[in-house]
Amino acid sequence: MNEHDSENIAGMLEELGFSATDSFAKADIAIINTCSIRENADKRFFGTLGQLKNRRLKDDNFTVCVCGCMVQQDHVIDQIKAKYPWIDLVFGTHNIHQFPQLISEVLNRNSKIIDVWDEPNEIVEGISEKRLYPFKALVNVMYGCNNFCTYCIVPYTRSRERSRRPEDIISEVQELVKDGVKEIVLLGQNVNSYGKSGFKNSYCIESENDTDFAGLIYKLNEIEGLERIRFMTSHPKDLSDKLILAFKDCEKLCNSLHLPVQSGSDRVLSAMRRKYSRKDYLELVKKLRDVVPDIAITTDIIVGFPGETEEDFEDTMSLVSEVRYDSAFTFMYSPRKGTPAEKFENQVADDVKHDRFNRLLELVNTISGEINKTYEGRVVDVLVEGNSKVARGETKSMAGRTQSGKLVNFEAADDGLIGKIVKVKIVEGKQFNLKGEILDRRI
Repeated sequence: MNEHDSENIAGMLEELGFSATDSFAKADIAIINTCSIRENADKRFFGTLGQLKNRRLKDDNFTVCVCGCMVQQDHVIDQIKAKYPWIDLVFGTHNIHQFPQLISEVLNRNSKIIDVWDEPNEIVEGISEKRLYPFKALVNVMYGCNNFCTYCIVPYTRSRERSRRPEDIISEVQELVKDGVKEIVLLGQNVNSYGKSGFKNSYCIESENDTDFAGLIYKLNEIEGLERIRFMTSHPKDLSDKLILAFKDCEKLCNSLHLPVQSGSDRVLSAMRRKYSRKDYLELVKKLRDVVPDIAITTDIIVGFPGETEEDFEDTMSLVSEVRYDSAFTFMYSPRKGTPAEKFENQVADDVKHDRFNRLLELVNTISGEINKTYEGRVVDVLVEGNSKVARGETKSMAGRTQSGKLVNFEAADDGLIGKIVKVKIVEGKQFNLKGEILDRRI
């Protein structure tokens, strides 16, 4: 979500006549788009402010802006007012569309503005964007979250669920395809809840369409010229049989799914307020693999949640061994101010968290490497994203991703392949990526 917000901000700045630069030192405007999910992001944010302070105090022509999830929290705004009064503009997640107006006021009036909305208005369509890749696009289908997991700050910083009208999404994707986009990634905190709260846009136009997320996938699959559809994130409790069948029926829907489990312990899942059990989750995995045997499943896992015992952690380890994830984002629990879990008793000691994190990471990486080995000898379609990072002296290589989301490196010196889908034979499965030989260009 934050990445797409950054694309929107970059697009709006470009429309105002600004161009991106690769360092703060060269910039006239520095914008920090914050994330509040993990404690590490907080530390990096305040560290970055420290880097910018001296220049801002010495240079009145240098403008510093802060936005994103962190500033939706009152205690962060209080801290900014008290310790960082030199920041020129602060705005939140709900009024990002007002950024051109806000930055213009700051620049033209030489004034400082803090404008953070507690709640969003209706969804605003048509916000400018500058995409990271010309052939891939992020497309929001909904905003906010209604789940209120006990460890998560997102419902407080992104508010409750709001879904875009299906016709607005379809129209956007059609325009993206005309602009050369081959792959879209549909975004939402819980895409499986899409449409459950109705549809309305900023022009107060309501839709009586009863399209659910699976229905939206089927409609997008019909768009000529679109090659790949991905989505994230899925909440296990809302993953429908209809959506599972879409993996079989919709040839453009990539055979990969990010399905956060967070823990393999029923006791911890209940404390997290995840609203599903270990058994429920494993049944979903079975349904998915019955329909798409080679589907790549990835996940999120938190270790060291308050009260997690060694037995709870072993439940997580055994679930990872049973599911055999292609990869996993693993995190040590960090308390988020304002969430219920922050006040839970039995906080797990840091050394225990680190030990469990390392054990889990070793298991996840071992399984990832074993799965990647099974790709050896297979021919896969790869959407080429750019030059790969190779050691000095090695032949120039390109990198791209398979439908299952695997990173593939292969020897090629043709930058014209970027944005194309090519056939690659996998010659080696490594722990974190695949190595291949290009066979031919398909699209």
